[in-house]
Order: sequence, then C-alpha cells, then structure tokens
Amino acid sequence: MADAASMDRAMGALIGGALGDALGMPTQLLSPARIAGLYGHVEGFVAPSEDHPVSKGLPAGAITDDTEQALLLGRILVESGDRFDHARWVNALLDWERDVKARDSYDLLGPSTKRAIDAINSGTPPEEAGRGGDTNGAAMRVGPAGIMMPPEPLDALVAKVAETCRATHNTSIAIASAAAVAAAVSRGVSGGDWRAASGHAAAAARLGATVGHWVTGGDIAARILWAQELVHGKAEKEAIKLIVDLIGTGVASQESVPAAFAVLEVAQGDPWRAAVIAANLGGDTDTIGAIAAGMAGACAGLSKLPQDRIAELKGIDIAEVRALAADLVAARGSKAGPGKEDAA
Repeated sequence: MADAASMDRAMGALIGGALGDALGMPTQLLSPARIAGLYGHVEGFVAPSEDHPVSKGLPAGAITDDTEQALLLGRILVESGDRFDHARWVNALLDWERDVKARDSYDLLGPSTKRAIDAINSGTPPEEAGRGGDTNGAAMRVGPAGIMMPPEPLDALVAKVAETCRATHNTSIAIASAAAVAAAVSRGVSGGDWRAASGHAAAAARLGATVGHWVTGGDIAARILWAQELVHGKAEKEAIKLIVDLIGTGVASQESVPAAFAVLEVAQGDPWRAAVIAANLGGDTDTIGAIAAGMAGACAGLSKLPQDRIAELKGIDIAEVRALAADLVAARGSKAGPGKEDAA
C-alpha cells in the first residue's frame, strides 16, 4: 500500500514537473531579451507567440513532451516489473512519435531521442541506437524512476536509470545527468529536503558517469555543485544572469541539468518559484523548469504546490497521474522490503 506521505511527494514530483514544463512552454528557445519583450517577467501561464517555432497554437498552461514522456516512461517502468522492458519502451516511444507527428509537433522531440528513433526505424538495434545520445531528454523524463527506486542502495537506482537510458541516451554524460535527477526525486520521496536531494544527486551523478559509452563534456556532479555554489545567496535577477551567462540553458546535459540544480538553489526548494525562475531563463526553459520543479515538488509534496495553478494545466489527466504515482510508490515499497521482488 502506498503511504500518504510518499504519495504526496510522488505526486509533487510529477505535478511539479508538469507545472515547470507548462510554464516554460511558451518561452522555450527564446532569448531572455525576447521573453522580456513579449511578457515582461513571466509569473504565470501565458500563451506562446503566434510565430513560436515549436509551441505556436498551444494554449496557456499546456504541457509538452517533457511531461508526456515522463508519464509514458512511468507506465513502462510499472509494466516492466524488475527487468526494464526495452522493446516495450522503444515501441511506446515509436507510438508516441507517430502521435506527435500527427499533431504536427515533431520538432518537440529532443535531438538525441529523435536521432535514436530514426535509427531504430532504419533497423539499428535499440541497444546501439542510444550510444550518441548526450542531451537532456533522459534527465527530463526520469522522475518516475526516482519515485520507483529507493535512494539506497545507490547502485541499484543508477542501474535502473541506465536501463531507461539505453535506447536513446546510452552515454556517460546523459546517464550521469538522469541519475542525478532521479536520485534527487528519490531522496525527496523518502522525506529528504531539497538540500539533501542535491547532495544525493551529486553522488548519483558520479556513479552514473561510469556507465554507458563515454563522451566528452564537463563532469555533471562537479558542475551541479559548482552551479549551486555560483548562485548561492544571490538575488534572483543576478542569479538568472549567472545561470544564462555561465552555466548555460541549452539542451546539452552539462548545461541544462546543472542549470536546473542552480534554479533549485535560487528557489530555495520552492517548486512554483523554481518553475517561474526557469521560465525566464531563455533556452530550454520547459525542460529546465520540468526538472527543477519536479525535484522541488518531490521534496515539498503535492500539498505544498499551488492548487490554483494545477487547475490551469492543460493536456494532463490528474486522476491518471495519481494512479501512476500509486503504482510507482507500491513498486518502491516492494523494492525496499528484504528479499521481496517487484510484483508490479
């Protein structure tokens, strides 16, 4: 049975991520100057501009691929049981890709996932398709793995994360990034605050960096710690400039994932504040917001999220999310028990 506290935090992770995603939807790919020109300072859900390269036509408060793929991965994790079902996951991604194309939104697919799906469509084995994926797609959708897996033993958590990365992001830098986010969520669901979650994230990133195909790039654990130190104690406006100028807000894992942890630091663990800060950064705002607010939400819980903002979300079924959260928390409980196997 899922206990109430774990459920509250699991829902906080999933819905917090959706809030960050939806708030950043209209500002993704834009410069900070363009965001300021269109909206001033984004403090709530706004509609994208009519000429937005990927979000045009979406209503204010709409979620994007970040949330859709996170919920999709969560369902596959539950259905897979102990051994992650790569074939089921790849087929689910392919089905999702077809649905995205039918909605004329193929550009919303991240570069690594798009490249891997195209390779799989062309006959490349799934275990080989992800060997070049080093962008943030794995980290953006990994929250459910953090809900399912207890924070310890850490090697088990990182191994599960690496399984979810194999088909699209089977690189040291992407796995380290996804492991950091999952570990932060996991620590939050177990009752840890955002500072404890950040420390656990760095440890997971160090372990994750030893897995997958090695690719060059800044060390994720070191950059997470550096990014948080960089903005520590800074006023929000100054911190945003530091994140944009020095950490970076692009789709590269070594930019957007440390940026999300910097946002968590500036927001002091407040999920809605994290979403607002991320939305005003420019660059990959929806993904940075989804990651930062998802981690914050796991530590704060659904009960601490702004209920009026949740009611404004579009494209998400809260009852479905609650059912998924219950399944993930139940699976987590079975993994924590001595000698028990995941019966999900």
